[in-house]
Amino acid sequence: MPNRVVITGMGAITPLGNNTDIFWDSLKQGKNGIEEIDRFDVKEFTSHMAAMVKGFDPEDFIDRKEARRMDRFTQFAVAAANMAIKDSGLSIDKGDSRRTGVILGTGIGGLETLEKQASILYSKGPNRVSPFFIPMMIGNMAAGQIAIAIGAKGINITTVTACASATNAIGEAFRAIRFNDADVIITGGSEATITPLALAGFCSMKALSTRNEDPKRASRPFDADRDGFVMGEGAGMLVLESYEHATDRGADILAEIVGYGSTADAYHITAPAPNGEGGAKAMEEAIRYAGIEPEMVDYINAHGTSTPYNDKFETIAIKTVFGDHAYKLAVSSTKSMTGHLLGAAGGVEAIAVVKTLQEQFIVPTINYSTPDPECDLDYVPNLGRAAKIEYALSNSLGFGGQNASILLKRFVE
Repeated sequence: MPNRVVITGMGAITPLGNNTDIFWDSLKQGKNGIEEIDRFDVKEFTSHMAAMVKGFDPEDFIDRKEARRMDRFTQFAVAAANMAIKDSGLSIDKGDSRRTGVILGTGIGGLETLEKQASILYSKGPNRVSPFFIPMMIGNMAAGQIAIAIGAKGINITTVTACASATNAIGEAFRAIRFNDADVIITGGSEATITPLALAGFCSMKALSTRNEDPKRASRPFDADRDGFVMGEGAGMLVLESYEHATDRGADILAEIVGYGSTADAYHITAPAPNGEGGAKAMEEAIRYAGIEPEMVDYINAHGTSTPYNDKFETIAIKTVFGDHAYKLAVSSTKSMTGHLLGAAGGVEAIAVVKTLQEQFIVPTINYSTPDPECDLDYVPNLGRAAKIEYALSNSLGFGGQNASILLKRFVE
């Protein structure tokens, strides 16, 4: 008999606040974390803004010496994981260590470290490159550092599926616990790519909004005047456990994960498949996994990037899966407030969905002012609202055509 999988702890480092309560309260109020980039000169870039983490001191969570040997994305991950574990009340001893794992998603990994060390190489020569360069840069190091910090000796995997990375990580953690490969997994995603190279790359792709004169209104998912996404950074981490393990230790259960779907478009390196075929199949698979009818889903936290193609095709995908029920669903995009956290997006968005289920409140899609005839669903425009939510989907759709969807259920004893 497969295990039930529950969420018992959460931790967040985000552009809207550096713990889950501040993050959630900001979402409910429709606050915006996007502003002009102040870390480097952006005058030669076509896009000047991002959703940056503010007020983060890694030494609040990590030993100073260890923090200096971590890229920013690893610092975010370890900090958020520490918060999630504390929130869960979990204590890992030697008997639990081999049944405790870490599965983390990141789209790019230690890009800040790569840029700095490349600059040192070209300006000062190879002998000046840090001996910590490789272990700071490689994408799997955040999962490795979390495991070292907490003594988790079980499954340890990093998923790299672009913007679907964190949702794939959560889904794979769900599967591992469901089929008894682990009792506990710390999972989610982390990203820290607000750097000159990343900004230049996305600008060259013409993927970013250029609404530089009004950053707060730049990310506008599903709006007819959307012109691209806005980069974000941060981490969202969750503690997943088998229901039996959680109840045996008297844990407070926040929500239950009941379904997961993962698909490939096999179509294009950046553009989604026409009509959102891959995203639709991921949602269908998550619903089938849970053994429920599509009409039982009440809310979707959409990928909703504010790009012309994504929002159009995700809307079509939702209609494909839900038919007439698509118009009865609530759909919102937290990226209107957080920007797009790339490989970490699914982590912070999963936290938002858990809080939605707990508080029975749907956060808005802000900056929605001009309806798009091709995006005609209920996007919860501008103001959040109370609603009865039993099942909720969270979608993540990545470059390379990689799609992931998780289905969460409100937990009731």
